[in-house]
Amino acid sequence: MKATQLLHNLGQSIWLDNITRDLLDSGILKRYIEELSVTGLTSNPTIFDHAIKNGGAYDAAIRDKLGRAKSAETLFFELALDDIARAAALFRPVHDQTDRVDGWVSLEVSPLLAHDTSKTLTAAKDLYTRAVQPNVFIKIPGTKEGLPAIEEAIFAGIPINVTLLFSREQYLAAANAFLRGIERRIDAGLKPAVGSVASLFISRWDVAVMGKVPDSLRDQLGIAVAKRTYRAYRTLLDSPRWQRAFNAGARPQRLLWASTGTKDPKASDILYVKALAAPFTVNTMPDATLKALADHGEIGAILPADGGDCEEVLAQVGKAGIDIDALATQLQDEGAKSFVQSWNDLMAVITAKSAALKRAAAQ
Repeated sequence: MKATQLLHNLGQSIWLDNITRDLLDSGILKRYIEELSVTGLTSNPTIFDHAIKNGGAYDAAIRDKLGRAKSAETLFFELALDDIARAAALFRPVHDQTDRVDGWVSLEVSPLLAHDTSKTLTAAKDLYTRAVQPNVFIKIPGTKEGLPAIEEAIFAGIPINVTLLFSREQYLAAANAFLRGIERRIDAGLKPAVGSVASLFISRWDVAVMGKVPDSLRDQLGIAVAKRTYRAYRTLLDSPRWQRAFNAGARPQRLLWASTGTKDPKASDILYVKALAAPFTVNTMPDATLKALADHGEIGAILPADGGDCEEVLAQVGKAGIDIDALATQLQDEGAKSFVQSWNDLMAVITAKSAALKRAAAQ
C-alpha cells in the first residue's frame, strides 16, 4: 500500500499545493485523486506565474478574454476561476462524500489588500460568489488586518483558508477570529457550518535559522513549532467554548500544514510529512513531495496530542540565540511581502503575455 494511502487512512487529508491548466488538461490531477489519495488543493500566484510564463496552456484563454478584461488582475482572476471551478468539480465527489469536511480547493484574494480589512472582505465575497462551486476556500492572510476580515467573512458564510500563520499565537488569533464569526452566526439564527482551515507554514522556519543553530537542531524548528501549535489546536477542540459551537452545528476549523516541501538538500524529501502525521489535519504538499511520499512504504508515528518534545527543542533553539516570537512576526511580515512580490511578478507576466499575443494576432 502506498504511503499516501496510509496517511489518508490515518485521517490526514493530502492536498496538492499546485494547480495549472496543464495539470487539469493532462488528467494528472485526476490521477493524483484516484491513485495518490489527494483530496483537495491550494493555489498561489507563483504557481500561476510559472505556468503562464513558461508554457502556452493559457494562451488561447488569454486571447479570448483580452477584449473584455480591463486589467491584468481582472484577466488573472478570470483564468484562475476557470481552473478553480474545474478542480472543484473533480473534488466535488469527495466534498459530498465527507459531508463538506474535505474536497476543498483554495484561491486567494489579492495580497495587495493584506493590510486593508474592508477591501479584503469585499474581494473574498466577490471571488466566492464567482467561483460558483461550494467547495472553494478563499485564502485570507492571518495578519492583524486580516483577522477582522476573516471573522466577517465567516459570519457572511464564506469558507476561508487562513494563510500565512507561523506560530501558535498567530494560529490562536486566527482560530478565535473564526470562532467569533461562527458564534455570531449562531446568535443570529444562521447555520453555523462554515468550512475553514488554518494554514501553518513549516519549512520557512528552518530556512530562516539555517547555519544559526547547532547541527543537532538542523531542520527541527519548524517541526517543533508545528507540534506546539498542534497541542494548542487539540486543546481548543476540547474546550467548552468550541464544543458549544459544535453542538450548535458548527464545523471545526482544521489545522493545515503548509510549506511542507523539504528545502534542505541533506534532509529527507518527506521530512515534514513524516514528522507531522496526525488525524483531522491537512498536509498540502507540492508535486515532488507528493510523489516522494507515494514512493515510500511507511509514514511516521502519529503526532502526540501533547506536543511531544516541542518545548525542549524550542528551549534549545532559544539558547542558541533565536527569539522565536520575534522570528514568527518577521516570517509573517516577510511572507506578506513575498506574496506581494509574487503577485506583482504575475501581473507583469500576464501583461507581457497579453501584449505578445496581441502583436501576434495583428501580424
